[in-house]
Amino acid sequence: MKKYSLEIIAEHYYTDLAALMNSAAATNKKGSQINFYKGIETASRLFLSRTKSGNKLIFIGNGASAAMASHLSADFWKNAGVKAIAFNDIALLTAVSNDCGYQHVFEKPMKVFADRGDVVVAISSSGKSENILNAVKAARSKHCSIITLSGFMEGNPLRKLGDINFYVHSGFYGPVEIIHHSICHCILDTILTARAKTGRK
Repeated sequence: MKKYSLEIIAEHYYTDLAALMNSAAATNKKGSQINFYKGIETASRLFLSRTKSGNKLIFIGNGASAAMASHLSADFWKNAGVKAIAFNDIALLTAVSNDCGYQHVFEKPMKVFADRGDVVVAISSSGKSENILNAVKAARSKHCSIITLSGFMEGNPLRKLGDINFYVHSGFYGPVEIIHHSICHCILDTILTARAKTGRK
C-alpha cells in the first residue's frame, strides 16, 4: 500500500460525506419533495410549538440509532429544557423483547407513554426495522406527529410514514448515521440560536 493512499481514502471519505449532506432530501406526509432547509425549519417550529404546549419529544432507534436517540433526548432536555425521552432502559428493552418479541419493543411503551400532540423522532438507516415501523404506527394512533430519518432505499417504508421525512441517499450505515445525527443537532441548534436571538426561553 502506498504511503499516501490512506490520506487519499480519508480525503475521499469527507468529500463523499459532504456530497451526501448536500443531497439529503426532505419530503412531507404526502411524499412531496420539500426544500431540505424548509424541512429543518418546519421540524424546529413543530418541536418549539409542541413542547411549549407541554408535549414531549420521543426518540426511537436501534443500535447506533438507539445511541443517537439517547444522546439527543438528553441534549434536548438538558440544553433546550424540553421534555424528551428515549425507550432505551435495559430492563424495558429486555422485558418487552422477551415477553412480547423485539418487533414490539418500542410499540408497547409508545402505547403507554405517548400523548396526543407529542412528537416522535424515528431513526432507522434502512427505514425497514419492524419495531420502528410498529412504534410509528402506534404513535400515529395516539395522534402524535412523526419525524423520520432514514437512508438506503428511496422507497423504504419509514419514509412514507412521517409528517416530515429526512432521507440520506447512501447504502452505508456510517454516512447515514452521521448525517442523521447532524440533522437532529441542526434542529436543536436552530432552536437554541432562535431563542438566543429573540431572548425567549
